[in-house]
Amino acid sequence: MSENNLPVTTAKTLPATTESAAGREFVTMYIEGQLFGIPVLQVQDVLGPQKITRVPLAPKEVAGSLNLRGRIVTAIDVRTRLGLPQRENGTKSMSVVVDLNGEFYSLIVDQVGEVMSLSASDYEKTPATLDERWREISDGVYRLKETLLVVIDVKRLLRLEELVAA
Repeated sequence: MSENNLPVTTAKTLPATTESAAGREFVTMYIEGQLFGIPVLQVQDVLGPQKITRVPLAPKEVAGSLNLRGRIVTAIDVRTRLGLPQRENGTKSMSVVVDLNGEFYSLIVDQVGEVMSLSASDYEKTPATLDERWREISDGVYRLKETLLVVIDVKRLLRLEELVAA
């Protein structure tokens, strides 16, 4: 087990924490090698590979639905949403379950990292040079020692008005 990986094979509930004036906490994830973060208070669960049932006529970003403890959850392929190439067949993925207005959504990502506490002073607005699709879902960035963490705005990522048809 490396420092950046959580050995998750089943549902795991993350601890509730608060955002302080000194910084923010994020559940980190990797998509196509890029580091992303979601505020920890929006994350309900982290799941290993799940059986996803396709939904006919759904938007291409909707991978389908899954059953989370008796609750139907819409699964969103974040790679597709960001315009990245599809995962190779047989490549495992993970899911980060988020709550938006009382509805759960499973964000399918390549890998889940760790929970990071970052200083508010290191936060920067989304750079204009970031890819347009990424700017659309970004709530800012943190420049870390070796990489850039893109903060995901879950509401903009999900674009509810387009997913309602799913």
